[in-house]
Amino acid sequence: MIETVKISEVKPNPNNPRLIKDDKFQQLVKSIKDFPEMLNLRPIVVNDDMVVLGGNMRLKACKEAGLKEVPIIKASNLSEQQQKEFIIKDNVGFGEWDWEQLTNEWEAEELQEWGLEVPNWSVGIIENEMDEDDIDIEQEFDPIGVSAGQQRVVFIFDGPDEAESYFNRFPELPLKKMNMAWQINLTTTQST
Repeated sequence: MIETVKISEVKPNPNNPRLIKDDKFQQLVKSIKDFPEMLNLRPIVVNDDMVVLGGNMRLKACKEAGLKEVPIIKASNLSEQQQKEFIIKDNVGFGEWDWEQLTNEWEAEELQEWGLEVPNWSVGIIENEMDEDDIDIEQEFDPIGVSAGQQRVVFIFDGPDEAESYFNRFPELPLKKMNMAWQINLTTTQST
């Protein structure tokens, strides 16, 4: 059951194994200021002594944001071992981001503003600047993204006009412009 308590009653866990970088911490503070309702959706979990088991960084950010009260859930009657296990399991990041969906549904700037580290897909080696040391055919190619067996290939242009001019040379290709990228789905077949 969620309770609302004075923030001064909640004690940070001195054995918290998670850290947060300064810029990420400031993003968390901003998120709490902009969207305080998220605390009701993900309240701070405390033990019977009001020591945080889950949400140390949220507690710190709430203090920084100037909140006087925070929602908590008490995880009562947990053994010392269960508390230690909870701390780790609460901080384990299961799952992965579906980058294809993110690039099609959201703007990169918003995602970054909300605290998501968006890969810099524009970083790479320009083909004309590659030399033989840049190519290792023995090493397995690590694509920027693979989804359902499909591989992503990235072209880097000086700007959107250059990209559009290039892709307009191929009107037969099923190109689709998405928020952050042009997308084309091509299948190759091998004949024997």
